[in-house]
Amino acid sequence: MESNKDEALKCLAIAQKHRNAGNYASAKRFCQKSLTLFSTSEAVKLLEVIEVELQESEASPSSSQAAGSSGAEARSSAAEAHPSAAGARQRHGGESSSKAEGKAKANGDAGAGGAHKKRDYTPENVAVVERVRKCKVTEYYEILAVKRDCDEAEVKKAYRKLALALHPDKNGAPGADEAFKMVSKAFQVLSDPQKRSAYDQHGSDPESRFSGMSSGRASPAFSRGGFGGGGGFDGELSPEDLFNMFFGGGGMPMNGTSFGGGPFGVFTATFGPGGFRTTRMRTNARQEQPPAEPRSVWVQLLPLFLLFAFSLLNALPNLFASTPTPEPRFAFTPSARYNVERTTGDMHVKYHVNAAEFSGHPIAAELARNDNKPGPQLRKFETNVERAYTQDLFAQCQRGLDRKQRRKDQEVGLFGIGTDWDKVRKIDEEPIESCDKLKSLGLLK
Repeated sequence: MESNKDEALKCLAIAQKHRNAGNYASAKRFCQKSLTLFSTSEAVKLLEVIEVELQESEASPSSSQAAGSSGAEARSSAAEAHPSAAGARQRHGGESSSKAEGKAKANGDAGAGGAHKKRDYTPENVAVVERVRKCKVTEYYEILAVKRDCDEAEVKKAYRKLALALHPDKNGAPGADEAFKMVSKAFQVLSDPQKRSAYDQHGSDPESRFSGMSSGRASPAFSRGGFGGGGGFDGELSPEDLFNMFFGGGGMPMNGTSFGGGPFGVFTATFGPGGFRTTRMRTNARQEQPPAEPRSVWVQLLPLFLLFAFSLLNALPNLFASTPTPEPRFAFTPSARYNVERTTGDMHVKYHVNAAEFSGHPIAAELARNDNKPGPQLRKFETNVERAYTQDLFAQCQRGLDRKQRRKDQEVGLFGIGTDWDKVRKIDEEPIESCDKLKSLGLLK
């Protein structure tokens, strides 16, 4: 079912962690559980690899088998008589040895006889451990000793200092391991903008299923690439993985194994504006693409040059063309300023211009050349005069009709009771001069 896909991917991530630790039996069990919940091609590939590695680990002779060869012969004879029981004992023995081997690798300090070397520590180590342990597990700002408005660089600086001081290889004080995990968890949350925003809003672990950010949907800042380039899953980084990736980069050895080794690729880590990011790179891809050649500066600036040239071509006519002379001013009523009367050629509209202004205009020179016959400039000018005249007549006619309608409405009243209809008829028959002129010009019916 599609709803089990998230749980199946979680089991697949746990199986990969067990495989990296050398615990192939547990890895196989979780991989089979992932296939049971939701079958994916990544789980099938991983299961095949785990089974091969499990067979190789079981085929290699151990020290206990070398010491008791007679017991091995007895078990082999019993296996021939009862193959199912022998197979069960063999799987049980493989799981026990794999678990013990994974536990030894996870601790990193186990000796041949299981004895642990006592780790030394100083009063300064104890002090830094106690300071971190006094904080609550979700007080991430207090754990890293940074302010709430700090930037990403301050978070990295605080983590670098505390991680070096609390790493189990350098600090053997009681509780150092737990303090190291708290510092790693605080850095994972505060270095991711999405998780940090969710934490600032709710004040709880943003990866908890009860907080504002579901644990089944991790932030892309901590997402790991999928197996073989297809599909993927989001996983939580362990404190040791985070430390090695922060100080050593991708592909550094961790707990005796390479980070994300095997046929599925290796992880790389980057610290950028988007937070702490991990990506998976395939190691089985042998073909390397040549680096792309940087484009020339001229090629990058070519669009700007084209835009500038296009704008210049559009502006060239205006640069070389002479500035047009404005038309003469005119009025429809004579005055001291407008003292010369003229008449348009089409509608015979009378208008008045200033004598000095009109005589100095190119229209007057055109009339002089054409023996007072109208030319293109005069016809264009008189067309504008007639347009202004008719627009003014339309405006006057509309105002006259509105006044007439208001007088009629006032005379009729609300219901027309006691109305002098003869007076109304006289108002309706009153002429409007501007409307009559429009009718005479054929512009109004």
